[in-house]
Amino acid sequence: MNATLFKKEIKSNWLLLVIFLAVLSVYGSMITMMFNPEMGDSLKMMADSMPDLFAAFGMADVGQTLLEFVSGYLYGMLYVAFPAVFIIILSNRLAAKYVDNGSMAYLLAVPAKRWKIMMTQCVFMLVSLLVIVIYVTCLILVVSEVLFPGEMETAAFIRINVGLLGMLVFFGGACFCASCFSNESKTSSAVSTAIVVYSVLVQMISQVGDRFEKVKYATPVTLFDIDGLSAGDGKAWMMCGILYLAGILLMGIGIIRFSKRDLPL
Repeated sequence: MNATLFKKEIKSNWLLLVIFLAVLSVYGSMITMMFNPEMGDSLKMMADSMPDLFAAFGMADVGQTLLEFVSGYLYGMLYVAFPAVFIIILSNRLAAKYVDNGSMAYLLAVPAKRWKIMMTQCVFMLVSLLVIVIYVTCLILVVSEVLFPGEMETAAFIRINVGLLGMLVFFGGACFCASCFSNESKTSSAVSTAIVVYSVLVQMISQVGDRFEKVKYATPVTLFDIDGLSAGDGKAWMMCGILYLAGILLMGIGIIRFSKRDLPL
């Protein structure tokens, strides 16, 4: 790693991270505070009145426990989509933007190989994602304990967040790889956005009725099995592991490609 570059990325991107953490904090706190077992029938009536809409966002059956409520309303969509937007922006900043604006020439002028520079960017991406997941995990646990002491199933909730990190690592790998292949920011952003939108949209479609159920096999989001991770199911852990491996592999491909290709500097 290049420690100087890593510190530079912290200074350049800390505000972006704080903004997204603030957004996740608002949604996480609000959703957790909304939990009320007595509202179960009311929420079910709302879901029955708009079944396709609720199903698309993974909220067709939010259950009766605090864990089921939080995982249904937050981890079914919000805590995947918002961090994914952060990943799109950050991945573009870490590689393609430097090439696009000519700054990469200055980075390559220092006595450090390309792979070392991009490895530093890759580690920064992973650390940022880890910070997000640790933060939201602690946030929900603290808010839950303050408002509903003893209600949250902590171990199961932590397992879900391990799965969430795997999902974000996959998106991070795919978007970082696209950024390493691109010479222009607009190309990197377009490809990264297409990957995320496609994955999330197909997952939403697969949850709307039995007719589209098999579509779930066409999106990596299906590998983030919230219910399975909550129960500690072995298959869910295996799918989670695939997300981690695929994300790291894509990052590695991006680093190798960037190290060997001609740059328009």
